[in-house]
Amino acid sequence: MEIENKIKHVAIIMDGNGRWAQQQGHQRGFGHENGVESVRSVVEGACELGIPYLTLYAFSTENWNRPKEEIDLLMGLLGKAIAEEVDKLHANGVRLLTTGRMENLPEDCQVALQKAMEKTAGNTRLNLVLALSYSGRSEIADMAKAIARKAVAGDLNPDDIDENTVRQHLYHPEIPDVDLMIRTGGDVRVSNFLLWEIAYAELFFTPVLWPDFRKDHLREIVTQFSTRERRFGKTGEQVRAH
Repeated sequence: MEIENKIKHVAIIMDGNGRWAQQQGHQRGFGHENGVESVRSVVEGACELGIPYLTLYAFSTENWNRPKEEIDLLMGLLGKAIAEEVDKLHANGVRLLTTGRMENLPEDCQVALQKAMEKTAGNTRLNLVLALSYSGRSEIADMAKAIARKAVAGDLNPDDIDENTVRQHLYHPEIPDVDLMIRTGGDVRVSNFLLWEIAYAELFFTPVLWPDFRKDHLREIVTQFSTRERRFGKTGEQVRAH
C-alpha cells in the first residue's frame, strides 16, 4: 500500500557494512555480502510505497582507495548480485539504471550491468539507480566541461546558462531531484552524494547499520517524511494555504 505518493525520489547512503561485520566477529566482506539482502528488502519496500525513483550509493570514487582485496570482493559481489537479481527485478517491474563513471568498473561488471539495463529498460514500476564509481563533485565537473565545450563551439551563449542548463547536463537530467535522502550507520554527512540533486532534500540519519536495514525502516522514515513541512523558500503560511 502506498503511504506517501508525493515522494518521487529517495536516495540512500548504504553505510555500516564493515562495522556490522566486525560486530559479528567477521571480516568486512561479510557485511557487504549481507548488505545485499537489505537492498532486496528496500527495493521491495520502495515498490510497495509507490516510490518512482530509488538511488543507492553502492560505490563512490573515493572507495577506489580501499584495500584491493575489498575492492575485488565488492566488484565480484556486484557482478554476482546483478546476475542473480535481474530476473526478479524484471518480473517486479523494476528498471535498472546506473550513474557515475562506469568506464572505471571492471569490464565484466560493465557487461553485466548493461545487459541488465537492456533487459529491464521497459519497466515502469520503480527506477532503481545504482551509483557506481560515483562522485557528486565529479558529476558537477563533468557537467561544467560539457557546458564549456558547447560554449567554446558557439552552440551556447554563456549569458544563457541557468539552473536548467546545468540540470540538462547532469548524468541523468530526466531523474527528479531527491526528496528524501537517508544515511544508515550513524554518521551525519552527505559524503559527496548527489550534491546538486539533494539541494532541497529532507535528510534522515539513522544509527541502523545497513545490513540490518529493512523495508520497515524505510516505511517508518517515509512516514516521518510526510510530517515535515517542505517550504522551498516560502513561508509556512504560504505552503499551508495550498
